Formats: sequence, C-alpha cells, structure tokens
Amino acid sequence: MAFEDSDVPTAVKIVVAGGFGTGKTTLVGAVSEIPPLRTEELLTEAGTYVDDLAGIEGKETTTVALDFGRITINQRIVLYLFGTPGQNRFWFMWDELATGAIGAVVLVDTRRLDSSFPSIDFFERRNIPFLVAVNMFDDSYDYSIDELRSALDLDSRIPVVKCDARVRQSGKEVLVGLIQHAMSRLEPAAR
Repeated sequence: MAFEDSDVPTAVKIVVAGGFGTGKTTLVGAVSEIPPLRTEELLTEAGTYVDDLAGIEGKETTTVALDFGRITINQRIVLYLFGTPGQNRFWFMWDELATGAIGAVVLVDTRRLDSSFPSIDFFERRNIPFLVAVNMFDDSYDYSIDELRSALDLDSRIPVVKCDARVRQSGKEVLVGLIQHAMSRLEPAAR
C-alpha cells in the first residue's frame, strides 16, 4: 500500500504562554495524551534576584526551554502544544515557539495580573490570535470577566475564559475556545 498525503495528519501548533508561575506546565500536562516533555529545573538561590516570586513563594521549579504535549483530535488533525518559559530571561525563545502557531492561550493569575501584560503585548504585536485563560488558583479572587477584561485592557474581540489548569476537561475547553477564535479570524480572509 502506497503512502499518500491524505494519510498524514495535519499538525496544528498552539502556544501556551503567560507570566512566571501561571500554570503553563500544568495545563500542557493536564491535556496532553502523551507524557509531556518538560524542561523544568529547580529554582536556585542564584535566581533569587532575577525571578520575582511574589505571590508564588512555594514555587520550586521553572521551565527553562519549553513544555511539549500532543492531542490527537482525529485521524486528520493533531494538536501540538508548546508551553513557553515564563521568566523574562528566557523570552528570546518565544519568537521561535510562536512561529507557525494558529494561536495562543495566555494564562493569567489574578494574584499577579501585572505579569500578564508582556504576554498579551507579544501576541498583539505579532497579530497572532490569542485567548486569555484565567487560571483560578485556590487562593485567588474570583473577578468577573468584565472586570478582568477592563484590568487587562483587552479588546472586546479577545475571548476571556476561566479555567483550572489542573483539570483536563477545563484545559480542553480552553483549547476549543482558542481554536474557535482562531478560525473566526480566518473566516473573513477566506471570503
């Protein structure tokens, strides 16, 4: 039997981004059908003066390159998830990780909203479709979507959803929302 192009699934690349400690590694791990590739290292005393641990004092590890996961939608479509490192010193990798992505999930921690602005700016400047997913940590305040949209100064067309990055179904709903948003941005171009 000959191998045909129709036998090769379409690869769909999605970036999971956000500030330091927002739950990117957790989200990729929760939704991936394969054991995720993680490049986590222990936080060291050397990073004490570089990484802002305010609000996440219990954090012990950090992603130093990327997280990678996969979800097979059907025989024709496979999602590849690329989680970015959150610290500023690793941001030089973001351009490479975002190349070819259909869109991005920007994970937000309401306890540290200020850490979200660089990620939002990154995708806005590159005109990459993105969705803001508010990771509902146990000790975070439950702001309304309108309050979050206002605080983050988001255009009304940017979807904002709440999620629990630890829960597979919640993460899958975030990804579905992103894909729908990215597809809606493509539809006008197809006309």
